[in-house]
Formats: sequence, C-alpha cells, structure tokens
Amino acid sequence: MKRVLGLAVAAFISVAISGSAFAQDQIIYVGNLINDAASGPSGPATIIVRDGKIAEINRGATSASADAQVIDLSSKTVMAGLIDLHVHLTGDPGGDFWRETTEPAEWGVVVGAKNALVTAKAGFTTVREAGSSQYSAFSLRRGTADGVIPGPRIIAAGPALAIVGGHGDVSGFTEDVNDLLTSGYACTGAVQCAEKVRKASRAGADIIKITATGGVLSQQGRGLEAQFTNEEMQSIATTAHSLGLKVMAHAHGARGIEAASRAGIDTIEHGTFADEAALKVMKANGTAMVPTLMAFKGVSEGLGKGIYTPVVEEKIRMTLNTVGKAVASAKRLGVPIVFGTDAGVFEHGRNAEELQLMVDAGLTPREAVASATTLAAKALDMENEIGRIAVGYSADLIAFDGNPLDDVTVLEKIDWVMVRGRIID
Repeated sequence: MKRVLGLAVAAFISVAISGSAFAQDQIIYVGNLINDAASGPSGPATIIVRDGKIAEINRGATSASADAQVIDLSSKTVMAGLIDLHVHLTGDPGGDFWRETTEPAEWGVVVGAKNALVTAKAGFTTVREAGSSQYSAFSLRRGTADGVIPGPRIIAAGPALAIVGGHGDVSGFTEDVNDLLTSGYACTGAVQCAEKVRKASRAGADIIKITATGGVLSQQGRGLEAQFTNEEMQSIATTAHSLGLKVMAHAHGARGIEAASRAGIDTIEHGTFADEAALKVMKANGTAMVPTLMAFKGVSEGLGKGIYTPVVEEKIRMTLNTVGKAVASAKRLGVPIVFGTDAGVFEHGRNAEELQLMVDAGLTPREAVASATTLAAKALDMENEIGRIAVGYSADLIAFDGNPLDDVTVLEKIDWVMVRGRIID
C-alpha cells in the first residue's frame, strides 16, 4: 500500500512540476485556417492537438472521439501565435528610474507574471525577454514552461551587457549608489566582455543582449552612437556563438549599427538612424532588424507630462522625425525585418499595434504578419517548432475575426489563445 501511495505521489509531483500532462485530445473546429502568411486563408479545418503539439490538420469538420475536448472556433480565423522578439516583461512604462533603489529584483517576477498573462491574451505565444534583473526572467521562463504561470514561451536574455556607465548600466545616482545597483554585467575590454558572456551563459541566458550604442531612456545625454569598441563587440559575438548563443544588440546610431553588424551581432534592435552604409553591412552579414516602432509611439505619448527627465525628453524628441524611415530602406536593400516592440516601454498588451506601424513604414500586411510569425521563428532558430500551423509544431494558436493579410489591425483584438496546448483564460 505504501509503495502504491508513493508511486501516486511521485506521479502527481511529476505532473505538477512539468505541467505537460494532457488527459485528452483537443479537437479544434476552425472557421478559416491560415497555416502561415505565405499560404493565406484556406477555409474550414479541424486541428487535433495532442500532448501540446499539433497532431493532425484536416480540411473541413471531422468527427471527434467521445473522450476528446472539443473547441468550437468555427466562426473564427485561426493562425499561429504571434512572436515578439523584444519585450521587457518584468517592467512597466514610466520614467521613475529611481525605483531601482526601492524595489527588490524579486518584484520583477510579480510584475512579469501579470505582464506574461496580458501578453499571451494579446495573441503573443512566444516572446524574447530583452533584459531583466539576474534571475527574474529565468523564473518567468520556467513558470510559463511548467504551466505554473499562464503566459507565452519565453526566450530570456537576463541582464544586458553594457559599458561601464553606458546605456544598460546603472546611471543617474551618486557613484556609491551606482556601484551598489550595478548588475555585474558591465565590461571593459575584449577579455572582460568575453567573461561576461560566459557568465550570462552560466546563469542560464538563452541569448546575449548588449547595448551597443547609447539609449533614449537612460539618464545620460552622450548621444546614441557606439559605446562598445569594435574589439569588444567582436569578442562578445565570437564568444556567444562558440557557446551556441545568438546576440541581440540595442543600437540606434548608424555607425554603431554598422560596427555591431560587422562584429557578427545577429539582430539589431531599434536601428533608428540606420543609413544605407549601415544597412548594406547588415545585408552582407545577414543581420536582421527589429524596428520596435511601438517603443517610440509609447514614449512620445508621455512627452510633456513630467514622466521623463529633461535629458530623456530631449533624446525622445531627437528620434521622432526619424522613426520608421530605416524600415523602408531595409526592405529595399533586402535586410531581414523581424517583429519586436520593446513592450514595457509602453503598456504590455498593445504589442500588435506594431504591425500597422510596420505597414505604415513600408511593409505589406503579409510581410508584417510574416515578420511576427515565420521570420521571427527563423530568427530564434525555432522555425521547425513555431511560427506556422503544421503537424509536429507546438500548439501555439490564436483566433480572431477577419483576415490579417488584408488588414493587420484585426490582430489587435484576439478572442482565444492557446500556448503549448494550454488555453489561456
């Protein structure tokens, strides 16, 4: 009896920890199926989900077994969940940089749990967490993977690598406070920067985030050009790639963008002032652009309201007439453009508004949708798992009204979401 009870308890614990036990098949009746942005709507279909993955896709409505869970979306369009390659789940918008002195890192997990749910309900089933305190994003990653926290799949960077006193390092306080608050990931010189990459890898990073240039929201007015040296960025990229990790670089200024791409950085985040010379280097090196146009829309909404310090307001105003221009140039030159928003700079849940901004900047609706699905999946090296509806892929699905390949704004109102076979309520 004790052995049976022990086995039962062990099984319960296993299920509780993994969150991956599915008692029955899920039969989803679809009104209009979009397998991916390239193929377009194909009409009614039945999707069978088993153990969190897509097991079958059949045209029309097929009969369900008696013990299956039936999900009726026969009046909805269904496609693969969206992917946001640049979010900050552990933070909310605002200019209160001083909160770093009053809120413990653990509070980021509480905020992140809230934002993970909001993000998933908005139709984003995978996100790349682009900078957080040491373990907060890693805790969220485990929580959503195990089903303890409802939310998207999380690809987590952890703390960003920065130059000492640069964007991404702590600034705005006296030196003794800066030293106390530093993340421990600022570095000087190629050798030390390589060490920080290895430290991030050891801590559990899925990707390395660096702040290659100055930034808009940090408390310094030194411009938006390159902050790392060429040798430092090359060391970061080479070390990360040797560990099987990609590198994402916050970068605004043209020469900083060019240097980061030439060094082997995989994606340029923002790319605000990218000129033709920088974009040609990106094209030659296969570097993708993540425009994050919503970040600028979000911060512009806070101008003149006392939210940001004067130095930050000045930098925001400096960027606004340029935002989006690099997207059309990148498209013309054949630079890959993939979806990312910088959610956390603006309110989480508004992520899909980025799609219309991308269209306004020169993409077609089909290209914008692909940037948030198949192309984003490829940027993550997960194109065989997510980004489209296909047999064997993760059951990451969203349902809504309308056709986003004609009008991307229909994705701003999502009616139903499934992540890894789990329905998000």
